[in-house]
Amino acid sequence: MKIIVLLTIFISTTQAQEKFAMMQTMTPNLMVHDVNKTVEYYTDVLGFEFVMSVPDSGQLDWAMMKNGAVEIMFQSVPSLAKDVSVLAGLKPGGAFTLYTRVADVKALHAKVKGRATIVHDLTTTFYGMEEFTIEDLNGYYLTFATPVK
Repeated sequence: MKIIVLLTIFISTTQAQEKFAMMQTMTPNLMVHDVNKTVEYYTDVLGFEFVMSVPDSGQLDWAMMKNGAVEIMFQSVPSLAKDVSVLAGLKPGGAFTLYTRVADVKALHAKVKGRATIVHDLTTTFYGMEEFTIEDLNGYYLTFATPVK
C-alpha cells in the first residue's frame, strides 16, 4: 500500500511540473519614444552593451541590450502598438520600476551622478540593501542595489 501512495505522489508532482513550464529568464521589453536615443542613454550612462536591433541600422524599431546577466529590450511606441494592439494609445514610463542588483552600488552611483535624474538618493534600507533610484529618459524608474556588508 505504501508503494502505491508514493507512486501517486510522484505522478501528481510530475504532472504539475509538466502543466506549468519552469521559467528560466524574464527580459523586459519597454515601450520607448526613441529606440536610438534610449540605446545611447543606456550605453553612455549605465554601461549597457548593444546586442541586436531591428532594423540593423538607421532609425530602430527595437533593440536588445545587456549588462552582465541583465538583458533589456526597447521597442518604439508605434512598433509595439502594432505588435500588441492593446498597447495602442499608451505612453512609455509610468508606475513601472526595475530593481537591479549590482556588484557595487556606490561606484555606479558615482558614475551616473550628474548624468541621470536621481529621484531617490543612495540610502540603506531596513531590508539590508544600499540602493538608489533613477528616472530614465522615457520615464521608467530603475533602482540599483547592493547588499550591505
